[in-house]
Amino acid sequence: MEDRTILLQAIGLGKVFTLHNQGGIRLPVFNALDLTLRAGDCMALVGPSGAGKSSLIRCLYGNYLPQQGRILVRHRGETVDIAAVHPKRIVDLRRETIGFVSQFLRAIPRVSALDVVAEPLRARGVEPEPARDAAAAILARLNIPRRLWNLAPATFSGGEQQRVNIARSFVADFPILLLDEPTASLDPDNRQIVVDLIAEARDRGVGIVGIFHDVDVRRAVATGEVRMAVQRDAA
Repeated sequence: MEDRTILLQAIGLGKVFTLHNQGGIRLPVFNALDLTLRAGDCMALVGPSGAGKSSLIRCLYGNYLPQQGRILVRHRGETVDIAAVHPKRIVDLRRETIGFVSQFLRAIPRVSALDVVAEPLRARGVEPEPARDAAAAILARLNIPRRLWNLAPATFSGGEQQRVNIARSFVADFPILLLDEPTASLDPDNRQIVVDLIAEARDRGVGIVGIFHDVDVRRAVATGEVRMAVQRDAA
């Protein structure tokens, strides 16, 4: 029987940014937003620029705190509300349960690409050699030349950095993946490799929430959509 376990739920989620240097103007981003992510789902966030798609991804990852609602995540067999837990618990969730591909690679200077990609496995206690072997395998699949593996990715092109970012999140087989424009900087061949990685993860039962402005990519990987609109009213 197909596993349709609920991995993540956003219930009545609301987010408002307050611009303190602009007289306390409040900018509503989204309100009363609901989302259910089951094993094997790939839910695409769809809407115009300014609708809050990236902000929602960051709320689901625990970077932004919503003003309203709950974010329930299946973690180690129990349900955890990301919007209410201690930051140390969020670190634990990120180590084992939720992977995130942002639009930009954030890596420690002078740390090699191989070690950047291996780090999620090392954080789980995997020994250095097998972690680096797994990192090498996914870097090779993503067409990062071997001559670059021992260099810091800060020196790489934008597309190469994005592929390192993708490798880092896919190497550890997180149950939940959050993807913010994972193919934006990629050429067609590498874009297809990422589409294949997403489809394979989905078929393994990984739950995915993603922003895919490339319509062809979205059609290839998404099993459903969450439509978002720009909130017009500011207080």
